[in-house]
Amino acid sequence: MPSSELDELRSVVRDYLTTASPSETVRKLMMTDTGYDETSWRQMAGELGLHGIGVPEQWGGAGAGMAELAVVFEEMGRTLLCSPFFATVALATQAILASGDDAAAEEFVPGFVDGSATATLVLNGRLDAWDPAAVTLRADRSGAIYRIHGEAPLVIDGHTADIILVAANTESGISLLAIRAGAERVHRTPLAGLDRTRKVARLEFRGAHAALIGTEGAAADFLARTSDLAIVALAAEQVGAAQRCLEMGVDYAKHRIQFGRPIGSFQAIKHRCADMLVQVEGARSAVSHAAEVAHTDDLPTTASVAKLVCSEAFLHVALDNMRIHGGIGFTWEHDAHLFVRRAKAAQLIFGGPDYHAERLATLVSATKGP
Repeated sequence: MPSSELDELRSVVRDYLTTASPSETVRKLMMTDTGYDETSWRQMAGELGLHGIGVPEQWGGAGAGMAELAVVFEEMGRTLLCSPFFATVALATQAILASGDDAAAEEFVPGFVDGSATATLVLNGRLDAWDPAAVTLRADRSGAIYRIHGEAPLVIDGHTADIILVAANTESGISLLAIRAGAERVHRTPLAGLDRTRKVARLEFRGAHAALIGTEGAAADFLARTSDLAIVALAAEQVGAAQRCLEMGVDYAKHRIQFGRPIGSFQAIKHRCADMLVQVEGARSAVSHAAEVAHTDDLPTTASVAKLVCSEAFLHVALDNMRIHGGIGFTWEHDAHLFVRRAKAAQLIFGGPDYHAERLATLVSATKGP
């Protein structure tokens, strides 16, 4: 998509979220049980068509790519949108599409696109980086029916998802399985996480019936790709949130008067704002590049670069925004702390800085050879 069209997409999404996800709405929704507004969810799907941007036209989508999705996620991060969009679009939808199972795509994806269903993906029972060895859930087969056993301690939007996709160990290896809402022998427990704007839950599977997606034992590779695409989407969220922190800090520095002058006129504050800008622009460049090469073999490397750079940038900028605001920035009533909470929680999802630094070292070494 040309840059002019990306700018238009950004403008449309920003205009909508400015009205649909102001601070007051975020604070209200994060204290509810579901954690999102169903009316807004349907509007984003129907009126704006956001759910289907990265979905092929044959399944009701727009057929766009990661560059377009990154713009959407960036704008959602900017407003700390409370929504199962990440779990449904970046995780579940991408997992089904990556599986190559056309029957499953026809069954599930149109519902994700039109907003009639929400979903999530359980990769390894926690919110860690993808690692086949960390998959602890298991599934036994009886004919075409699989029964899943085990516990997933942390699942994004696991308490409300209509469709739960699960990576589980089967006789042939790691497989992707689907469970519909209301299935027996699935126990969901909402959890109070650090970032209340993104809900998580503990799921217990006690022989829950599930259906296979794709080929049994063949899920490890396409789930690795799904994880990397989700990492890029998460990094885009971090960029948007960091950009908003920068704007908040600069605006406060312009208007907060101390000793008869705006605090932004003091060298220490000016340098801090300049450093925040450098952090944000560096993070934006990392995401932009990762989105551009999302359909190439460079995805694992660029995804880890984006996650490493954006995690550190967002946390750095969020903390500096709080410091610029002084004492008020540390209070519950001010939004600065909401961004700090999101920054710290997002830093750990799908692997923290240490993990991705080590992963990059391994990937670069493998590329160079002996």
